Amino acid sequence: MLSMRNVSVTYGNNPVPAVENFSLEMKQGEIVSIVGESRSGKTTVIRAVLGCLPGGGYVSRGEISFEGRPVSGFGREEWRRLRGTEISMIFQDSGAMLNPVRRIGSQYVEYIRTHEKMGRRAAWERGARMLEQMRLPDGEHIMRSYPFQLSGGQRQRVGIAMAMTFQPKLLLADEPTSALDVTTQAQIVRQMLKLREEYHTGIIMVTHNLGEAAYMADRILVMKEGHIVDAGTREQILAHPSSAYTRNLLDSVPALGGYRFV
Repeated sequence: MLSMRNVSVTYGNNPVPAVENFSLEMKQGEIVSIVGESRSGKTTVIRAVLGCLPGGGYVSRGEISFEGRPVSGFGREEWRRLRGTEISMIFQDSGAMLNPVRRIGSQYVEYIRTHEKMGRRAAWERGARMLEQMRLPDGEHIMRSYPFQLSGGQRQRVGIAMAMTFQPKLLLADEPTSALDVTTQAQIVRQMLKLREEYHTGIIMVTHNLGEAAYMADRILVMKEGHIVDAGTREQILAHPSSAYTRNLLDSVPALGGYRFV
């Protein structure tokens, strides 16, 4: 489904790439977690996949292909059709991505009608149903609410609902639980696993949380300073890491009663 071969990403005139020689082959329905410290290049990788690198960023080397099509050849109209339908993204704080002076329903209806010819009432009903599928009770009430009237967990579920509206083949999740309390984090993680189960959606999840990656991912990639320093199945990374950096990450996970929760 997704192929990244020796991809390097550069920002502006900086001679040092922010990401260098990143490779990934991903199948549909697979969950891949990218783990690493801040500024290791995790978010840059998924933004490169979506073709929305900020600050003059560009793919300076390598090739990214989605379903056999090189994304470098996509024009503006092809990206518009692809984003939000076949490839969607959940941001670190979905609440910050919502317009605070517009009701959820107004924004959701506009999003649906941008990608599909549909009347306003039908789009409204579709949005409300999707919100309820994301375990938000009374979708009509959420649609009539402003973002500030919802909790952080509710706003994040709105973001997930919008991202999953068109049942994308690939979901990019940029630290989707980092701004939430631990109870809500667990609920969001379970919701994402359910999306994979119901829609066979492939997920690339960026996270600092090694325990979260250990619970969700089929494969884990560990990044440091723009490079992959370790890659393998969940079992390989947790039991037999090849990098000293990965071993240090594992050692930093707290233990309780001699048991480490990864």
